[in-house]
Amino acid sequence: MDVKPLVSIIMGSTSDLSVMGKAADLLDQMKIPFEMRALSAHRTPVEVETFSKNAEQNGLKVIIAGAGMAAALPGVIAAQTNIPVIGVPIAATLQGVDALLSMVQMPPGIPVATVGVNGARNAAVLAARILALTDNQLRERLDDFQKEMHQKVINADEQMRKEQYEYKV
Repeated sequence: MDVKPLVSIIMGSTSDLSVMGKAADLLDQMKIPFEMRALSAHRTPVEVETFSKNAEQNGLKVIIAGAGMAAALPGVIAAQTNIPVIGVPIAATLQGVDALLSMVQMPPGIPVATVGVNGARNAAVLAARILALTDNQLRERLDDFQKEMHQKVINADEQMRKEQYEYKV
């Protein structure tokens, strides 16, 4: 069976893998076929253009693009495709605020949905939610994921209540 990726995780450099790998982990957990690429808007502009212009015909439904500093990658991709692009600002300099601003301040007509600094896991959750609009099995996996998160907080609260301090009432 030849499975094609539905999501592409693009990063400006392989040094971003420690952040962007969290998106891969979540997509794997949700059983969503994906690919990972290292492409730079500044150092490999021709390859980024080729990727962006062929994304739809290659079967991609969502692109998660992570970059730090000037962080042009998500916007350059979004300018060349109508596939939803989710930007992940990476804290390379200025605690990621420079990357965050470059993603959220896109010109009219070139949207980049942007998550928090180093928020690759949330980018993958958003990608899964987009895909779940037309995939009931994925929607069920997302429902289970939500229930698991809920239960973890309930369990943590129960543990917290058991903590003993002299003045805790």
